[in-house]
Amino acid sequence: MKIGVIGIGNIGGTLARKFAASGHTVRVANSRGADAVKDFAASIGAEPTDVFGAASGVDAVILAIPLPAVAALPVDLFTSLPAAVPVIDTSNYYPDLRDPHIEEIDEGMPESVWVTETLHHPVIKAFNNVLADTLAAGGRLPGDPNRLASAVAGDNDTAKRTAMKLVSEAGFDPVDDGLLEDSWRQQPGTPAYCCDWKADEMKAALARAVPRRAPLVRDSLYSRFAGLGPNPTHEAVIRMNRGVHEEPFAP
Repeated sequence: MKIGVIGIGNIGGTLARKFAASGHTVRVANSRGADAVKDFAASIGAEPTDVFGAASGVDAVILAIPLPAVAALPVDLFTSLPAAVPVIDTSNYYPDLRDPHIEEIDEGMPESVWVTETLHHPVIKAFNNVLADTLAAGGRLPGDPNRLASAVAGDNDTAKRTAMKLVSEAGFDPVDDGLLEDSWRQQPGTPAYCCDWKADEMKAALARAVPRRAPLVRDSLYSRFAGLGPNPTHEAVIRMNRGVHEEPFAP
């Protein structure tokens, strides 16, 4: 499979490395052009390119950039890309922590619906509700009793199947979260977000999500995370993320 990866940070870089290692043809890009990614590309056996090279003639695109940066992408970036080729949005919205406020999302629009409308191209939501270190080191083969899960949402069945295949190849059980409109169930502050759940647990967590509660929980986690100290362990972060959903919530 030919896979374009736009953004080579913790998520995009990890996925590019995994898919190149498993034999896929991987093109990597960021907003600064091919020269800016050539050293990373060489280190993992990928092809350096610009964003247009990562978004054309491929079987899947992984969009792994901060959510506000989506608005800075070229408006015609995905014009020629068929709808059945997934553009996998891995982004999350962190207002008042990292991101400027986006009115539509603050008013309840699911994050990836905003991405779709901004790009004028459908996306699949995936890889967003797994911690970066879980993604890097927590993958397991299918059938492993300790294999964790990642939720996938989207409207095009063919594109979703491709995305779910890539989730599985990355080492995680893909759990169908429904249409893109349903992807709010895997956003920050929900029971499904970054809790290291197995597949059955992930399905239950998605079902427990409560509309409009997630942003309040998300915002409360900023101070909770700061309270873990400068170098919290993975286990401490998971306990915090799970624990907030086990207590009565008072924003």
